[in-house]
Amino acid sequence: MNVVRRRLLIPAAATAAAALSLTTLSACSTDSAAAGNTDKFDVVASFYPMAFLAEQIGGEYVNVTNLTEPGQEPHDLEISARQTAQLQESDAVLYLKGLQPAVDDAVDQSEIKTKIDAASLTSLEEHGDEVGGHAAEHDDHEHEELSGKDPHVWLDPVKYAEIAKGVGAAFEKADPDHASTYKTNTEAVVEKLGALNDQYENSLKNTKTKVFITTHAAFGYLAERYGLVEEAISGLDPESEPSGARVRELEKMAKADGVTTVFYETLVSDKTAKTIAADAGLRTDVLDPIEGITEKSRGKDYFSVQEANLKALQTALGAK
Repeated sequence: MNVVRRRLLIPAAATAAAALSLTTLSACSTDSAAAGNTDKFDVVASFYPMAFLAEQIGGEYVNVTNLTEPGQEPHDLEISARQTAQLQESDAVLYLKGLQPAVDDAVDQSEIKTKIDAASLTSLEEHGDEVGGHAAEHDDHEHEELSGKDPHVWLDPVKYAEIAKGVGAAFEKADPDHASTYKTNTEAVVEKLGALNDQYENSLKNTKTKVFITTHAAFGYLAERYGLVEEAISGLDPESEPSGARVRELEKMAKADGVTTVFYETLVSDKTAKTIAADAGLRTDVLDPIEGITEKSRGKDYFSVQEANLKALQTALGAK
């Protein structure tokens, strides 16, 4: 892996995800009442990247319910009494510990037999707690054991594949009657993620610049995987306003490193990104952290949005 020093150090990410509206897969149930007691293997997923894997691996034998409904911020999710009850009735829960405190608490308190923590299936990296030279504030809900860890592992196809393998193995163990199907489906997902990784690697090997600016510090793993450097405007909270010093620093850096583009997200205000871009004479484009799929997404699922992200990066970085 190409490990490139990230000049923006990501603050405590234990409870941080983008303030993005999420939606379920069309194949997933949007009604939490359907979470348990069906004739299928019932899986509760905490948010889109988990729901997507559960659907891909489970196929026809799994009923997936996404706890994070459209319009909800993942890290601010509050679990209702109804959802807690449905969680108890399900066969398995798939979540990313440290991302959503309410989910973590509900899972800890539940007696659900199969608890699959995606964070335990790959390695999460420790990062510092300063942004642009200024100490970052830690979230009150931060889980102490995950202090400083960046949760955005699904944006790295290699790490996401590691998670997929773990999820597949857990499904096989929990529902042995359909183990062969889960195994086959897992292999297919891992193969697709391998191809996506090759696509990124080959497409970003030769670029005019290695630096890109985002509103949200979600792309650290992706940057390190492909030898890039992410510079985020507002750390892990895409709604926060950057300091004047940070804006000046970014403008100076953009000129020095040949940066052409400031990336923003489809579901978060593009005001700050466009202001900085206009002041620095840069263009703007979308880079999607894929925490949910909506009508505004540049694709219908994880893979198509990742391909759209790759095209945007190729253009912005001047891929040859």
